[in-house]
Amino acid sequence: QVELVESGGGLVQAGGSLRLSCAASGRTFIASPMAWFRQAPGKAREFVAGISRSGSTPYEVDSVKGRFTISRDSTKNMIYLRMASLKPEDTAVYYCAAGEYSGSYGYTPRFQSEYDYWGRGTQVTVSS
Repeated sequence: QVELVESGGGLVQAGGSLRLSCAASGRTFIASPMAWFRQAPGKAREFVAGISRSGSTPYEVDSVKGRFTISRDSTKNMIYLRMASLKPEDTAVYYCAAGEYSGSYGYTPRFQSEYDYWGRGTQVTVSS
């Protein structure tokens, strides 16, 4: 059974940093695209950052670019999201996702429908 488990969330002051981790089990995602999404209260879940099958094409949305960095350690079947210069608007539940996409190694899926496995989420709260 495939399982994704997020960790590393918490309460932090604006300007602070956190590193989220996602541990995958049940199968290897060494050649699968993986991503972080988030859902703020009252809002739809949105794509934050993703990494391609090859791991050579990380992608972060404009609102977090330069502050968040996604990375993967395929040897450990894990991905990470390093978050710096956090803002109150970054407050959300952050979800890890993995996909079965088997196309281009350089493509980074950005839509929820392109991901097949989801974690339960970890809360990130940024106080002003």
